[in-house]
Amino acid sequence: MSGRIVCALAEIPDRDARTFLLDGPGGPRKAVIVRRDDEVFGYLNRCPHEGIPLDWGTVSRLVDRGCRHLICHAHSAYFEIEDGFCVEGPCAGDSLEALPVSVEAGNVVLAGDS
Repeated sequence: MSGRIVCALAEIPDRDARTFLLDGPGGPRKAVIVRRDDEVFGYLNRCPHEGIPLDWGTVSRLVDRGCRHLICHAHSAYFEIEDGFCVEGPCAGDSLEALPVSVEAGNVVLAGDS
């Protein structure tokens, strides 16, 4: 295994996202991981507009119905799932900070010392 296990892939429903608290050298960080089929995409759970979590407030879904975008519920910003680029909202043109995640042996794994 080339990193540390975040969760089992089965813990994230297909075409949905979950948040996780990750320990790191700088202390705990909030992350959001999106699953589409057997592929995962990870980002820090922090909107570049004001630095608040994407799931601000009480949110049931972090992705739109087509699983094309992550949504910041505080500002209605929309981010491409594949690269975290903001396509709509007050931070259009900015990007979420990506986390190097992959699927290994049925687990979501965060690479190296990330």
